[in-house]
Amino acid sequence: MQQHHQQHDSSSSSMASLEEAINRKELQFAAICALVGIAALYVAVPRSSEPAIHSKRSKDFALNPKQWVNFTLQESHPLTHNTRIYRFTFDPNAKLGLPVASCLLTRAVLTTTGSGRSYSIIRPYTPISDPNAKGYCDLMVKFYPEGKMSRHIAQLKPGDTLEVNGPVTKLPYKANMKRHLGMIAGGTGITPMLQIIDAILSNPNDYTQLSLLYANLSPENILLKDNLDALAHAHPNFKVFYMVDIAATDWTGGLGRINKDVIMKGLPHPSRDTLILVSGPPGLVEHVCGDKEDENSQGELAGLLKEIGYKMEQVYKF
Repeated sequence: MQQHHQQHDSSSSSMASLEEAINRKELQFAAICALVGIAALYVAVPRSSEPAIHSKRSKDFALNPKQWVNFTLQESHPLTHNTRIYRFTFDPNAKLGLPVASCLLTRAVLTTTGSGRSYSIIRPYTPISDPNAKGYCDLMVKFYPEGKMSRHIAQLKPGDTLEVNGPVTKLPYKANMKRHLGMIAGGTGITPMLQIIDAILSNPNDYTQLSLLYANLSPENILLKDNLDALAHAHPNFKVFYMVDIAATDWTGGLGRINKDVIMKGLPHPSRDTLILVSGPPGLVEHVCGDKEDENSQGELAGLLKEIGYKMEQVYKF
């Protein structure tokens, strides 16, 4: 399956905010990088179609839905040849304030080459760190040749700040809301899935069954495979199956594009007590369930899931 994880850029207005920067020492950075990871599949967010943001705010939370605030880069850690995990810090007494499943927005002011005109870009990212941790959050960022925000973050140095805002709620998750969740993810589209997986598997009172189909270009491109395998080994209610476009002869996972047969064998069948979540590059989403109309609309159900017999209310597109 070809990966096209980048969508087009857009602009938004600028706003200044307060810088907060204190290091949290509860967890070693390298350990969190090895154990968990979620980043955002970033999309353009035009001013006219920005996602709805929570209206509540507490001094216990670092995120502010009504204004942009500065998080300070503490350090970064390489994950793959084109992916790094960045730790940003804020008030050590505050939690991030990010419910499951949701993301935060990042903003940067860039300058047009030649004219010198300044403009803003906004991109969503899903933090990978424990939402209950205080004083920091971790973002996993994959770099793209034309990715303006990923290139901006790549040039940040420890002590530099990044403007953030949120949270932006996608799918409000509640324990045991469905008996079985099926997940189809491609590339960095794994990020919201990991957020939900972590919430379910860390809650002893959540008995939800989880089945994940994860598609990538090659085995080497599978982000945090060791982590996913460890979770599947430790939790009998979580199963994962990998699909790749190209692989060596010793590859034991799936080969080729996700198809109806793979979905029917690996995911829960349509019912009132199941829900299929889809996240990934546009080509994957269109193939599996049809495009979203925009960030505020799920669009019509189409693709493989409709052909199999799922209904619109049984599918959620991130």
